Amino acid sequence: MSEHLSRREFLQTTAAVAGAPALSGRLAKAALTAKQLPFRGPLCFFSKPVPQLSWPELAEGAKSAGFDGVDLTVRAGGHVRPERVTIDLPQAVKAMRAFALQVPMITTELLRADDPSAASELSIPFLKPGYYQYRFVNVLAELAEAGEKFRALVELAGRHGVQVGYHNHDGYIGAPTWDMARVIEPLDSRWCGYYFDLSQATTEGGVGGWKIAANLVMPRLKMIAAKDFVWKQVRQRRWEAENCPMGQGMSHWREFIQTLAQSDFHGPITIHEEYSIPGVSDDQGIALSKEKAPAVMAAAKTDLDYLKSLIRDAYGEA
Repeated sequence: MSEHLSRREFLQTTAAVAGAPALSGRLAKAALTAKQLPFRGPLCFFSKPVPQLSWPELAEGAKSAGFDGVDLTVRAGGHVRPERVTIDLPQAVKAMRAFALQVPMITTELLRADDPSAASELSIPFLKPGYYQYRFVNVLAELAEAGEKFRALVELAGRHGVQVGYHNHDGYIGAPTWDMARVIEPLDSRWCGYYFDLSQATTEGGVGGWKIAANLVMPRLKMIAAKDFVWKQVRQRRWEAENCPMGQGMSHWREFIQTLAQSDFHGPITIHEEYSIPGVSDDQGIALSKEKAPAVMAAAKTDLDYLKSLIRDAYGEA
């Protein structure tokens, strides 16, 4: 698909929500806020772990677990395939809304403005793009190349009222936050910011690095990915991060949520169910079969309940 065509067709409808609250003054406001308002953002289920479920089944499971919304995967192997996005995404969103669930964001593979999967009509306020990779030949040049593509995507999304949040994920450009910040900071904060992952920031930054990353992203925070991890020794002198249930790992969620409350953040928070449940899900947290999906949803409910308890403590009762 040509760039012209994608610019004409991409995101034809404006966002269902006009946009998140202005974030540029968030840190300054935090210092002046004496009493916080209850959290107003949607708590969402990331649909990746249960690809076997139909849209109504996914909606029913998420609603029963107590979620406010669903973060739909719009990518290869996801609940909406990119090549069918114009046909299937409206139907998937309709299925979610039939259960009174929001779809405040979608997770995509979009990397540039002329990506074929950009030909869609979205009435969704937030979008997570794909990932850019270092080739480790010339990282400065590779970052500049990724930045050029990302800027074009943000420009296109902004024209149609959709906000892009870049996810800090291990193994990709932006994992340490600082590199992608060079790309993001000059862009319009109304349409471009961060999809912050505390767990990933902790694995990347060690003991205190997550605090630096959180402080960096806070003024432009759009969405949050919620999961946890522990370091596991896989062989002598080698350790790897292993995902685990919320509250059982090393991520400082209580402290982070307290910071969010002081910052007046009310955007989407998405539970990422990415840990293995023996006999139920693989090492990426994906259900082994459709029959195992309810057990994955039950684990997601436990994680959600833990997150809700932290939010109540920090923000107050809804």
